Amino acid sequence: MRRIHFVWVSFLLYALSVNIPALSAKEPERVILFMIDGMHWQAPEKLNMPVLNSLIKEGTYVRKSHMIIPHHPTVGDYSLSNSCSFPNPMLHEGTIFLSPENKMIQEMISPKQQTAFVVNTTAYRSVGRGFSTCIMDNSLTDDQTVEQAIKLLESQNIRFMRVHLQSPGSIGTSIAMFSEGKPYARDIFGEGSPYVDAIENADRLLGELIDYLKTAGKWESSVLIVTSDHGQSKVGWHPMLDEDSWVTPLVFCGTGIARGRELPYFEHTDLAPTIARLLGVEAPNTGGGAGKAVEEILEETDASSYKPARYIKTINQQIRQYNILYAQLVLVAEKNNYVANIISSLSNENLTPEPFYHQDRITEWHRAGSTEHLIEANEAVLHKMKETLLIK
Repeated sequence: MRRIHFVWVSFLLYALSVNIPALSAKEPERVILFMIDGMHWQAPEKLNMPVLNSLIKEGTYVRKSHMIIPHHPTVGDYSLSNSCSFPNPMLHEGTIFLSPENKMIQEMISPKQQTAFVVNTTAYRSVGRGFSTCIMDNSLTDDQTVEQAIKLLESQNIRFMRVHLQSPGSIGTSIAMFSEGKPYARDIFGEGSPYVDAIENADRLLGELIDYLKTAGKWESSVLIVTSDHGQSKVGWHPMLDEDSWVTPLVFCGTGIARGRELPYFEHTDLAPTIARLLGVEAPNTGGGAGKAVEEILEETDASSYKPARYIKTINQQIRQYNILYAQLVLVAEKNNYVANIISSLSNENLTPEPFYHQDRITEWHRAGSTEHLIEANEAVLHKMKETLLIK
């Protein structure tokens, strides 16, 4: 008996010496990220979404989660290693400082444990790296996408899964570009809008996934996250300067998640480190541009003092302001060569110690060193632009 006691004490001392992290009693067996492409932040309020609205009551809700502007360059440095819009690599890498060398959240889990990505488009191939199972098929409907996801959950012990329904976002783009003469012309919520049908169908499919998890006895050991990779403009698609493009609903529900809680702010760059925290693995990236695990979604954490820094919202507003001010300067420069010189100087270090970190420099954002400094540098350029317009 003494020997057993001695061995147990020795183990405890060893555990303390190597700093073994404490295991959470409510650590989920799996996290499922269910994404409804192009979900407008008002969709749960304006449309028939009983499943999502029930999750809002059962879990932790963010009415407007912020992601970086959903710009999607198909030329230039960004396009060389990215096949989808800015928010997607930022979500998987958990940082605003993008790099092909960065790890993604799925790579922190696989290959030791199984992960899966199921989506009905090939557009996300650049963020599919490292998933142990990856289904990207343009021919699938949203219904078939969820069917495939359920089949994988039946046959594999999946630790992390992303399920992405592309139809609502694709339909939103069609409404923006090709709806002339229709009752819902450039109005996603207009009469007869197919966007409404697609969102409400996605909600039904979300219910089917939850029904499967409950029937299979997996619901109580899961965390379900429902959101989108970007928002949706009311005219359709996700134009860079429309704030509705930068925000979308976000819901956490499941084991260990606070019930009936609403957080005032969240950034999608915090999703990867938060998922890592839930699953007991390291965050994919750290450093100056990285997000952080948001403990306030957990029932064991008091959220009363939750006051997060609003970095993404600030950067988006700066980029919007920069593009508008730039356009104004160009118009003035037609008859004012001093302003023309100012415009030329925006691309180098003549005006300020650093040029503005805008959408076309996203692969260079890491040069700022930290999110805080990036915002500070941008603010200096904006100040000079405003000053120039005042003295033109």
